[in-house]
Amino acid sequence: MDREDRIEFYDRRTGEVRTEQVLGDAFIKWAYRTLSGRLVGPLAFGTSIPSRVLGWWFDRRWSRRRIAKTIADLSIDASEFARAPEEFRSFNDFFTRELTDGARPFPDDPKLLPSPADGRLLVYPAADGGTPVPVKGVEGPLGDLFDRPIDEFDGGSAAVVRLCPADYHRYHFPCDGTVVETRAIRGRYDSVNPIALAARPRVFARNKREITLIDTDAFGRMAFVEVGAFGVAGIHRTWSGPDVTRGREKGYFDFGGSTIVLLFRAGAVTFDADLLEQS
Repeated sequence: MDREDRIEFYDRRTGEVRTEQVLGDAFIKWAYRTLSGRLVGPLAFGTSIPSRVLGWWFDRRWSRRRIAKTIADLSIDASEFARAPEEFRSFNDFFTRELTDGARPFPDDPKLLPSPADGRLLVYPAADGGTPVPVKGVEGPLGDLFDRPIDEFDGGSAAVVRLCPADYHRYHFPCDGTVVETRAIRGRYDSVNPIALAARPRVFARNKREITLIDTDAFGRMAFVEVGAFGVAGIHRTWSGPDVTRGREKGYFDFGGSTIVLLFRAGAVTFDADLLEQS
């Protein structure tokens, strides 16, 4: 991989900068960097049909043969799995796997905000609802993410968690609260890979997404936005409300790369210094 094509990230556990192993790298480059790819793109990413076909294939038993290679290629820690790799019925069963109890502990202190999911994290200390914002994947009026004008998060904070194919693809409520609104928005199925975000910077405001507004005990009103991507024809809700608790599973994504965006009102959240520096 050429250096300019590398996706590098800062590992908070080790303090090292690492290179991300990309699944389907050649396809992404073709789709977003070549003329033929851009011509075919509206067919591949404009509807759910290709993603549903891909999902159907990965739901079949014969797709199990890809599991062992994917674990090896992406250096996934199988010791965290609640089931042994040979027990998965299909590749998608492996992809939406559950982990052992305690594999992702949440802090007891209600004033600490944990990440809702595994992934690559970018934080933004201030986001303006009426003017273009620097949140990668939005880069336009923040209200476009909601598909309607929005001003309650003006000047607030945003955290963007991009889940990679190697990640645990279930996600959890980061704090206690009460759900006040849920809404699904139909949209495209563009990739959320950084190469795709560079080519089509408003992916998060155009892709399929689900929005949950939560009045939290510790951080006030929060928006929890799940964004689908290519290969993700399913965003599955596993909770019932209205009251939710920290660490409770909220849902999971089917196969593909996907993203979670958290939005907070002004002054509600202070991000750690290293997150701000690395973002």
